[in-house]
Amino acid sequence: MSTPVSTIRNLGPAFEASCTAAGIKDAETLRALGPDAAYAKILRTGTKPHFIGYYVLVMALQGRPWNDCKGDEKAALRKRFDTLKAASKPSAQNALDQLLDDIGVRKP
Repeated sequence: MSTPVSTIRNLGPAFEASCTAAGIKDAETLRALGPDAAYAKILRTGTKPHFIGYYVLVMALQGRPWNDCKGDEKAALRKRFDTLKAASKPSAQNALDQLLDDIGVRKP
């Protein structure tokens, strides 16, 4: 039996929809992936990277309030986020997007 992603504290229906689009169908899968792999999958769907969304995910998977991230911990998470963001390249959504990517029309 699977548990909806939105049952995890601080992760609502919008985040659950992003997970579903990335092939993360339930809370168990999200927990098994961990925050970095899950967020990378979400970014590959074309979701715009957002640091707050990333650290909310990290805090949620730790069972902590979303605003509990501060100081050195937040700085370290920012570095992890920047690495994920730099490594992400959304997959083309359709043939036209792929063609535009191939000829260099769209931004990388």
